[in-house]
Amino acid sequence: MNAPIDASAPVPATPSATGEPAPPAPRPRAPMSLVVLATLAVAYTLWASQDLILPVLLAMFFALIGNPIIRLLQRIRIPRFLAALAVLCSGIALTMLLGQQLVQPAGEWIREAPRELRTLAPKLQKLTKPVQDANKAAENIARAAGGESTAKPVQIVRTEANDPYKSLTATPRVVAGVLAVVLLTFFFMVYGQDLQRHAIALLPDRQKKKLTVEILQAIETEVSRYVLTISAINAVVGLVFAGCLFFLLDVPLDEALLWGTMAMLLNFAPYVGPLIGIAAMLLMGFASYDETLRALVPAAIYLGLHTLEGQIVTPIVLGRRMALSPLVLILALMVFGWLWGIVGLLLAVPMLVCVKIVLARLEGMEGWARLLE
Repeated sequence: MNAPIDASAPVPATPSATGEPAPPAPRPRAPMSLVVLATLAVAYTLWASQDLILPVLLAMFFALIGNPIIRLLQRIRIPRFLAALAVLCSGIALTMLLGQQLVQPAGEWIREAPRELRTLAPKLQKLTKPVQDANKAAENIARAAGGESTAKPVQIVRTEANDPYKSLTATPRVVAGVLAVVLLTFFFMVYGQDLQRHAIALLPDRQKKKLTVEILQAIETEVSRYVLTISAINAVVGLVFAGCLFFLLDVPLDEALLWGTMAMLLNFAPYVGPLIGIAAMLLMGFASYDETLRALVPAAIYLGLHTLEGQIVTPIVLGRRMALSPLVLILALMVFGWLWGIVGLLLAVPMLVCVKIVLARLEGMEGWARLLE
């Protein structure tokens, strides 16, 4: 009596006519619904655990910026511990010095913002008067054609409860987050290489170890070069913009440095940052000057500098190797900005560069890397 045959049992590969084993069966692919659910689960996890993930990512980002400087200091016989401490302390000192210079003009603008906005409203009404007249004419035509409606629009009144302890409880969290980023940055600078070496030693295959070392070295080299270059370009853009405001428009030096710093920081987020900067410069111009043409000058200077930097300077300095597709870049900014806010906008481009480097080094994934260009 023959035994029953299990149809679900794997069929062994049978040799072909030439004696060679048959190729293995293709892997079964996961259904699209499972892929979508897994993507949503990962996105929710990244959003829910941002208090834990963001300090680590920011520390790795700052460590990548500081590693080339630390290597230069090591060449002149300075121990890595002292080099990392010097780089970190220098960065904190520069940040505090810049913040000390900018806190007074920023506070004045925050205090004067309500009054400036009230004086800005009549100027904007004059500019939008033709559009308002056209809207009124269209409403009159529609009312004459369809009859005047007696129904009144429903008014929704929203109230917001002010919690006096909200700022008191939020301050320790901000301080703890900043301290966590500083400490993690220092430890990544000092012990990051040892951690990489021990993690690579856990891989069983020599070929995988070699590939992993190449990927990590490429990420550190390319991302450090990219971040340092972009930071230098953005700093020059901010200084030139502040100089234009100071020399051409007679803006006070501390206020010009404030707007130059804003332009430098916004330039780290492509497309989104410059749009916010142009809107801010329009508001600043109309709040500071009565003449319409003079009020448009700050936004025009900012737009001209950004166009010169984005279309000529950055492509020449970085070349085509770090070129990213504008569509993919916009999607990455939307996704990471939605997940992590301003910090996500700052980290979107370096993370996209890391993904491109990894895809370019993996066999069979080069086409995906070219898709990001």
